[in-house]
Amino acid sequence: MNSTRLDKFDNSWYKPGSFFGRILWYWTSLIFINSYLFPISLIKVLILRLFGAKIGKGVVIKPSVNIKYPWKLKVGDYSWIGENVWIDNLEFVEIGKHCCLSQGAMLLCGNHDYSKESFDLIVKPIKLEDGVWIGAKSLVATGVTCKSHSVLSAYSFTSKDLEPY
Repeated sequence: MNSTRLDKFDNSWYKPGSFFGRILWYWTSLIFINSYLFPISLIKVLILRLFGAKIGKGVVIKPSVNIKYPWKLKVGDYSWIGENVWIDNLEFVEIGKHCCLSQGAMLLCGNHDYSKESFDLIVKPIKLEDGVWIGAKSLVATGVTCKSHSVLSAYSFTSKDLEPY
């Protein structure tokens, strides 16, 4: 196994979006999405849509939610995103209808290849099919699909696809 050499790290191939858009999103998110200042879900949904997120009807977004890139997010009708949820969507995240992401849950689309000296960035999408429940403080890792009505219980972790029901 190689030693890690962070001076060899190069993610220049990764294109998350325009620099201006990311800066504008950072400050907008800090004030309206990732804070307790504006607890009204409707305002959060409208702002996310303005930044390119596809958000269905009846979606509930609680205070202090962190969404990396709204233009890489789709949320189906009547889904809930709880307090302190972190959607680290370096790649596309699709959340189906009637899904629940409980408090402190994390969807993590990026990781690193520790077996390579250059510690290469790995990004893969995450998909939560309809009716999925991600329990409080749980983590869904890079490239996972949580199939229809699957459950990841509180304080759990998955790096493998979850089976339906």
